[in-house]
Amino acid sequence: MFNAITHSQIYVLDQDEALDFYVGKLGLEVKSDIDLGFMRWLTVNVPDAPDREILLEKPGGPMMSEETAQQVRELLTKGATGGHLFFSTDDCRKTYETLLAKGVEFTQEPTEQPYGIDAGLRDPFGNSIRFTQPKA
Repeated sequence: MFNAITHSQIYVLDQDEALDFYVGKLGLEVKSDIDLGFMRWLTVNVPDAPDREILLEKPGGPMMSEETAQQVRELLTKGATGGHLFFSTDDCRKTYETLLAKGVEFTQEPTEQPYGIDAGLRDPFGNSIRFTQPKA
C-alpha cells in the first residue's frame, strides 16, 4: 500500500506572487517549476525536506471549466476553498517575529495551546497557514 504523501496542493491566483510569498517571505524553496503547456507545474518545499512538495496551482484547465475556475477564484479570495497548510517550528515566537518583520499579516499571534505554541496567517490568496512549536 501507500508509504508516503509526496504532494499537497493549494490554489493560488498568481504563481509569481505565490513564489514571492512562499519562497521570499516564508523561506520555502522551489522544487519544480515546469511549463507543461496547459499549466505551470510549480512546487515548493521546506528546505531539507524535499520529499513533501506543495503544488501552487492556478484554478483552471484542464481539470475544470473556465466557469468553475472563476467560482474557485471567488471562493479562494474569501478564504473559503479549504486550502490549509500546517508547519512545525522549533521556536514559534521567533518565527512569528521574523515573518512579521517581512510584512506577513497574521490572523493569530503565537498562543499557548495544549499541544504547544501555535500561530496563524493567510497567504495573499486566502489560504490558511498555521505553524506550531510542539510541546516537548
